[in-house]
Amino acid sequence: MNAHRKAELNMNSNQTIRQNLSSVHRWLTMISLAVPVWVLAYLNLDHFAQWLIGLFGLSRNTHLGEAMHFFFFDTPKVLLLLTGIVFAMGIIQTFFAPERTRALLSGKRLGAGNMLAASLGIVTPFCSCSAVPLFIGFLSAGVPLGVTFSFLISAPMVNEVALVLLFGMFGWKVAGLYLGMGLLVAIVAGLVIGKLGMERHLEDWVQKIAKGEVAHIPGEEMGWVQRFEAGAQHVREIVGKVWPYVIAGIALGAGIHGYVPEDFMASIMGRDAWWSVPVAVILGVPMYTNAAGIIPIVEALIGKGAALGTVLAFMMAVIALSAPEMIILRKVLKPALIATFASVVACGIVLVGYVFNAVI
Repeated sequence: MNAHRKAELNMNSNQTIRQNLSSVHRWLTMISLAVPVWVLAYLNLDHFAQWLIGLFGLSRNTHLGEAMHFFFFDTPKVLLLLTGIVFAMGIIQTFFAPERTRALLSGKRLGAGNMLAASLGIVTPFCSCSAVPLFIGFLSAGVPLGVTFSFLISAPMVNEVALVLLFGMFGWKVAGLYLGMGLLVAIVAGLVIGKLGMERHLEDWVQKIAKGEVAHIPGEEMGWVQRFEAGAQHVREIVGKVWPYVIAGIALGAGIHGYVPEDFMASIMGRDAWWSVPVAVILGVPMYTNAAGIIPIVEALIGKGAALGTVLAFMMAVIALSAPEMIILRKVLKPALIATFASVVACGIVLVGYVFNAVI
């Protein structure tokens, strides 16, 4: 009887192993097919957007054509990034319990995590909306709130594209000062938000994910099938909730992007009045583009007589405090935290504008 029972258990065990191997093979096949499709789609977004506006008989030389191209380019870009990053972070999370990650980063000396996150932002060439998926992924992995905000601020505001273009147009002093001040804003703003202890102002569903309350199984007990399934569940939980806000935010940004009133803004930013810098920041918030897209506007504004510090404050507001970004973040953050984030960063950007105007 014992021998029969042992044989039965061995047979069941072998069957389970075969089923697991089959499931792993199926997942690996799907991923190996999905990754090249994802990469191909991401690399051809510009051609896709150009083809779509061509179907409507539009040209990028018109305001409407530029706005439509922006929408058709950025919407799939952000959704592709959101899906890919959230899936990957869902798998990574199975190896590191949120409590362990949070303890690791919180145990560093004051500001070390913020400096690391802000530095990571420099080498990730994301616009503000594209940085949101990784921001959500960091939160879900248990990274402290203040540290994630340092990344969210730094990623769009300070990157290699902006640095190279500023260096080419204005020289190394302007580029270096921009780098230093941008990092300072990201680090200090993250520290301030972290010290305020505003985790309770994350949306409830994000708090549950950050605390590991959503389908969390200790990593040591999970096989690869469970890890892949956790990644897919992560996508359903997050992308399923955020995508309408992504579309709404980018639609707003596209409309504004196509109708940038350069002459009006240059007339405001060229004034020597003390209020020109804060007004430039306020004007920049409703707009949306990345660093590469805003640099030509910066050059045009300076060519029309606008002050460099005022224009750079405007640029930082556009790429770090865009209204479309706030719309997307609203699904993740409660209004009090969004207002705190915007206020802290805006104060830092205004200070940067005054410093530039004073020393250059």
